[in-house]
Amino acid sequence: MKKTIFLATALSAAWMLSSCGGGNNPQNEKPVDSAQDINETVKPVDNQSSEFAVKAANGSMMEVEMGKLAQEKAQNPRVKAFATMMVNDHSRANEELKALASGKGITLPAELSTETKDHIDKLSKKTGKDFDKDYISMMVDDHNKDVKEFEKASNDVTDADLKSWASKTLPTLKAHQDSARAIKDGLKR
Repeated sequence: MKKTIFLATALSAAWMLSSCGGGNNPQNEKPVDSAQDINETVKPVDNQSSEFAVKAANGSMMEVEMGKLAQEKAQNPRVKAFATMMVNDHSRANEELKALASGKGITLPAELSTETKDHIDKLSKKTGKDFDKDYISMMVDDHNKDVKEFEKASNDVTDADLKSWASKTLPTLKAHQDSARAIKDGLKR
């Protein structure tokens, strides 16, 4: 009975949030903000845990989309191989996070944030060595941020399952970080 009431409340809150704004769907306008607003309303877990899950989902979706773009556009074989690793590893991480979030009632963004889409759009206009250098530079910067966020989450996030997932995912992110740095250094030569 409590689960039914909780689900009805969650669906009602999601509907109310998505119907606000004069006909615009905030999930399409700002998917990350919309997901977090729903989580703050429904409170499936504490705010810190849900914020981490939402950011991690957006970041991982970005890695997959940028990786797909790099698989098509990169010229350097190391960059292409890195892009394939990004698509494979982050797709797997996305699926794990979706399953975890679903079991807890955490709303994740359905699509990339507007800011992230803009980054991908700018990158898609690059070609050749410029594309390779910019993509790898973005991957170094992004993984530097990701490693910090996942280290913090693996120590500080209250939800035990999300904390465990962050700890389990961290070594893969560190390997990505090291690979991206090595490729970036190689591209400078």
